[in-house]
Amino acid sequence: MSESQKKNGHLAAIFTIILWGTTYISTKVLLVSFHPIEILIIRFLVGYAALCIACPHPAKRGPLRMELTFFGAGASGIACYYLLEHFSLLYTQASNTGVIISTAPFFTGMLLLILKKRATPLGRNFYIGFLVAMAGICALSFGGTGASIHIFGDLLALLASFSWALYSVFSRQLTRAGYPTLQMTRRIFFYGILLLIPAAFVFRFSPDVSAILMPVNLANLLYLSIGASALCFVTWNYAVKVIGAVRTSVYIYLTPVVTVLSSVLILHEVITPAAFVGILLTLSGLFISERRSG
Repeated sequence: MSESQKKNGHLAAIFTIILWGTTYISTKVLLVSFHPIEILIIRFLVGYAALCIACPHPAKRGPLRMELTFFGAGASGIACYYLLEHFSLLYTQASNTGVIISTAPFFTGMLLLILKKRATPLGRNFYIGFLVAMAGICALSFGGTGASIHIFGDLLALLASFSWALYSVFSRQLTRAGYPTLQMTRRIFFYGILLLIPAAFVFRFSPDVSAILMPVNLANLLYLSIGASALCFVTWNYAVKVIGAVRTSVYIYLTPVVTVLSSVLILHEVITPAAFVGILLTLSGLFISERRSG
């Protein structure tokens, strides 16, 4: 990869995290009118429709092994990850969930080592950066809130983090197989939605059409569907293709930083001293992880 392509890969990862870090605001608005499962299913159905418009021709079916990889990506990155994240929030604090899910880069690196998908071991700086970033995320999430531990919810968040690491491994295999990013993302969405259908029946999916058509709800649904789902999965998969699964996953450390800054700009919340320290530590951890070990 050329330096220009690598730069674009980093920019794609940063763009994705900026959008994903602000989605909680849209979700918070929508929760007034919809059940979380309704938001989730509408989000990915509309996102899939957008991908079909942008990419009318689906990826050609390859060997069974590659089709199973697509299935695994849809199961881990869409169905399992988002369902586990949602249910973890029902049983534990959002701060706990945010911290635990941010361990995904560590799981991604370890999985690639275990599966022998890396030619070289993870460097010392990766582990140091992980510890520094996690300290920052803890400061952001727990500063002044006195977070408590709810074991079941925290376990679900840990499973969600591991599920995203699995998605990173699957998407890495697909990009290395040469699938175009748009076609690849469209196929992943198809399997993810297919696996969300049972949840629609379990939770009696029946959104109010009049509520969907309300301007504020429609705008936020489109933002989540087209921006944070269809577009962001494309840019994230592109980043994985260009700079690798581990280096892309490291940017997840920035999500709590984006969340805090967007809450100040949009919701006019105040940054506490602990949050400010957390931002500095998280950015430092990202920088350290990106540097090669000496």
